Amino acid sequence: MAELLPLPDGREDARRGPSPDPDPLWRHLVGERLRRLRRERGETLADVARRAGISVQYLSEMERGRKEASSEMIAAVLGALGESLLDLTAGIADDLRASAPAPAPAMSGGAQVLALAA
Repeated sequence: MAELLPLPDGREDARRGPSPDPDPLWRHLVGERLRRLRRERGETLADVARRAGISVQYLSEMERGRKEASSEMIAAVLGALGESLLDLTAGIADDLRASAPAPAPAMSGGAQVLALAA
């Protein structure tokens, strides 16, 4: 019998075996990157929040991916960290490339090798 797994909307879905990992949410990627930048500079949440003009709690929620922050809020935090939106997006793109699975090996004609199991 198939195991029932919860779906994001609360319903259950019958699936066999593990499902592939979904793409990460943008707010999680932004939060991880902001936290890494802050920690690399040896700054506290309070230091960065003060300079950005936001509360410590809001910055903490941004870093944990709990807030879908506006572009203005992200820009304020980036400014407080001495970074730009371009730096943020390029850094996230680099992180995603580094964690992406290796592409399937190509055959001599350039086609990818795919295997199916019944």
